[in-house]
Amino acid sequence: MSEPVLSPKLTELGNKLFEMFHLLGLFVIGTSILWASWVEVFEIIGHGGPKIKDVLLLFIYLELGAMVGIYFQTKHLPVRYLIYIAVTALTRVLAIDIKEMSDMHMITLSAAILILCLAVPASAAAQGDPIALETGFTPDPVRAPGETGGALLPFGEHKGFGLGLLCDLLCGAVGGGRSTRA
Repeated sequence: MSEPVLSPKLTELGNKLFEMFHLLGLFVIGTSILWASWVEVFEIIGHGGPKIKDVLLLFIYLELGAMVGIYFQTKHLPVRYLIYIAVTALTRVLAIDIKEMSDMHMITLSAAILILCLAVPASAAAQGDPIALETGFTPDPVRAPGETGGALLPFGEHKGFGLGLLCDLLCGAVGGGRSTRA
């Protein structure tokens, strides 16, 4: 048998230093997200109120913050959180630039959003993640599905509810719904 290249104490020290670097990096990223979100809030206040692009940017900051928090607690990051951020970012681009976009560009962005939304349950199923259980009927939205009757839970928990609400608002505004009339 060969002898270990590094002593166990040196390996343990390297692991501790890496863990400290990891925690410091997460702290810096989290602080940067918080700082950027507050800068955005003060800009919103400065120009008299939020526009849809501002709200969507704040959703992106919220998702990034949640992603850092989850990674900090579990040391693992489900891919679906990155997909949620991508969907929100593409929705923001679509909402901001829709008047200047060509039809093909608009269709391409919409198709990309659809593909990303379909990728969430596909990746969850591939990883054995119980996300399929988060979208079922349940008599009590707090408990896990499995019983008949009840309410339909939002896809992706509170993040899915927010994205669904934004999609409803955007579709109403773009389609000339009552939300755009005085």
